[in-house]
Amino acid sequence: MTFNGAEGELQALQDVSFILAEQEFLSVLGPSGSGKSTLLRLLAGLIKPTAGSFQFGCLPNVQPRISLVFQQANLMPWRTVLQNILLPLELQGVERGKALERANAMIQLVGLEEFAQAWPSELSGGMAQRVAIARAFIAEPDLLLLDEPFGSLDALTRERMGAELLKIWQSQRTAVIMVTHSISEALLLSDRVMVFSPRPASIVVEMKVDLPRPRQEETRYDPQFQQYAKRLRQSIK
Repeated sequence: MTFNGAEGELQALQDVSFILAEQEFLSVLGPSGSGKSTLLRLLAGLIKPTAGSFQFGCLPNVQPRISLVFQQANLMPWRTVLQNILLPLELQGVERGKALERANAMIQLVGLEEFAQAWPSELSGGMAQRVAIARAFIAEPDLLLLDEPFGSLDALTRERMGAELLKIWQSQRTAVIMVTHSISEALLLSDRVMVFSPRPASIVVEMKVDLPRPRQEETRYDPQFQQYAKRLRQSIK
């Protein structure tokens, strides 16, 4: 799959073919610059391919409802936490009472009840990212794309946020594709992990994560988890 970049036509992906099941959590690992984020932007329609194609469902030209979360929270600074989370429902025309009910339930799910009326400038990085994730989930997307959502956080906050995301996803069960550089994060969250080669990206490893759910932080110490991590570490060039 190619697209027009600043330096002309670039081949981002080569023979990348996969099927994402409904409610599946898929993570993509690979070296920097391998095309992982490009894949998400292509799927989200932010860039247009000049060659190659992708298909959702059984019918061509069907565009699902997609939410995308970036490394930065990208909250609207003039809207409170509640108002930021409400935004997708306002755009969908959901009745105000129902929208508020859903937004307050989502705020409770991400543990921000005391900050519903706070401004983004008053939030820590982890809290802001929780708002961004809540905003993405409340839209009830067919597909949620996560582009290194915790990449800007410190290690301890990142681990906590991984646990938060796991809790939210296990209650919502939306299909997810997440780009990450963290092998541990990918294994804890995912049903399946793909590893990209350097650009133009091809899939060098596609591995099912056969660990029981619901998963906890203790899952990281499971011997099978460690075996998966070793294999993935060896596959990233």
